[in-house]
Amino acid sequence: MTREEARTILESMTKGESLLRHARTVELVMEAYGKHYNEDPEEWAITGMLHDADYEAFPEEHPNKIVAMLREKGEEKIAYAISAHYTKWGVSYDTLLSKALLASDELTGFIVACCQVRPDGIVGLTPKSVKKKLKQKSFAAKVERDEIQAGIDLLNIDITDHIQFIINVLSENKEELNIGE
Repeated sequence: MTREEARTILESMTKGESLLRHARTVELVMEAYGKHYNEDPEEWAITGMLHDADYEAFPEEHPNKIVAMLREKGEEKIAYAISAHYTKWGVSYDTLLSKALLASDELTGFIVACCQVRPDGIVGLTPKSVKKKLKQKSFAAKVERDEIQAGIDLLNIDITDHIQFIINVLSENKEELNIGE
């Protein structure tokens, strides 16, 4: 599957600007992690892009619609990772791709939320500031902190390094993502 094909699928099911931006941010982070781990960055980017593709159109069936579609197209590795991107679904984390998606999804959204309440957006944002916000349960209350921690534990990475990695990726794309000057 190409990124263009993946984007067509995403845009056929997702219309909301916020969810499209979330798809793009996770796409960028996953692409960077694919490079970091010497994996296929295109496959990792597509996984990030499509992980919530069916959420808006089929919230009660998420992620089953996109997973089935990907399996029909022979994209089992991507489908599996997407089927596992929430620990409460009970899917095992057998691949680096599935672990990285879990570790990156909620935290990327949380970091974007941090940017939205700062006058300079992502400019000057530090892991220390993000970790402080994570402790404030009322801030971005829908972000499940236990999912973030589970992903970090499964990926076996340091939270500070992981936050900084995501900040770096988002900073490189701040104009496109509208999270800083």
